[in-house]
Amino acid sequence: MSYEEKFMKKAIGLALKAELKDEVPVGAVVVKEGKIISSAFNKRECSHDATAHAEILAIQKACKKLNDFRLVGCDIYVSLEPCVMCMGAILNSRIDNLYFGAYIKNGSISASEIAEKSNLNHKTNIAGGFFEEECSKIVSEYFKNKR
Repeated sequence: MSYEEKFMKKAIGLALKAELKDEVPVGAVVVKEGKIISSAFNKRECSHDATAHAEILAIQKACKKLNDFRLVGCDIYVSLEPCVMCMGAILNSRIDNLYFGAYIKNGSISASEIAEKSNLNHKTNIAGGFFEEECSKIVSEYFKNKR
């Protein structure tokens, strides 16, 4: 199993934990030098905080652990393509690589479009579609059950 698969499976496991807590099932893992330094899942409902997305929480933990807002040399693995807010945090924290599972298909701007339009000094490499069917099914089943 490749690093990408190993860490994406961890993000998927976190997404399933979020679902058990009636949160939108998204998980995120920050990795440095082949080791997980932080992880999180969505906690918007339980925290009553619109910014408590998995990526934001994982980035906050990683920054605290490294005692730096610069996460150079780090990668982030997310079960769902990041939203505009989360992609902004990924770019601003200077994460090297973003790997995600399912693509957002609701018409919103994509992570790569945000990265391309960013005029920041840092560029994050983006690769999507890891375990896409599995990740997409988790999210679609969650919303199907909510309706």
